[in-house]
Amino acid sequence: MADKDFEEPQGDEVRPEGEGSEEQSSGPAPQGGEPAEGDELTVDDILGAEQNADAAAEDAVLADLESALLTDLKRLQAEYANYRRRTEEQREVEIERAKGAVAKGLLPVLDDLDRAEKHGDLEEGTPFAAIAEKLRGVAERMGLVTYGAPGEVFDPQQHEAIFQAPTPGATESTILEVVEIGYRLGSVELRPAKVVVAVPAE
Repeated sequence: MADKDFEEPQGDEVRPEGEGSEEQSSGPAPQGGEPAEGDELTVDDILGAEQNADAAAEDAVLADLESALLTDLKRLQAEYANYRRRTEEQREVEIERAKGAVAKGLLPVLDDLDRAEKHGDLEEGTPFAAIAEKLRGVAERMGLVTYGAPGEVFDPQQHEAIFQAPTPGATESTILEVVEIGYRLGSVELRPAKVVVAVPAE
């Protein structure tokens, strides 16, 4: 009978190892299309590298800019310090000049007081003597200083010789007589002392 000759395979039939469907695999299949080692860089990798390079370039530019600004700041600070120093020096000079202008106006009055004192007109206790004392006090508070006295060594930088008197025994030029007192105000010479100079006799 044809129907009996054909036997269907039993459901519990065991197949030999190594045989069967090709669906069996020795390892897991790659997932998600991840690139294996040795594959080329992706677009994201390239973009990331470019962004890193751009960031490094920006950092370098900022560092150069910071250095330039710091140099400019130091230069401006030095210029301002020099400007302040020059301004202060000029201010001191102008103050001395202003004081000198006022003091020069007092010199003729002080000369009159000196001449009056030599002639005995400034007797102590008189109104004239009190006025003279006040004027001399004002000149002293201003910083006015007199110089030139008999016996001092003659200095052409400070003294003006109006006469030279050959004097026996003199070994160097010295002031014999002060005709007009010299005045200074700080480092400013307002008037040289006019003197008679004793010089060695030939």
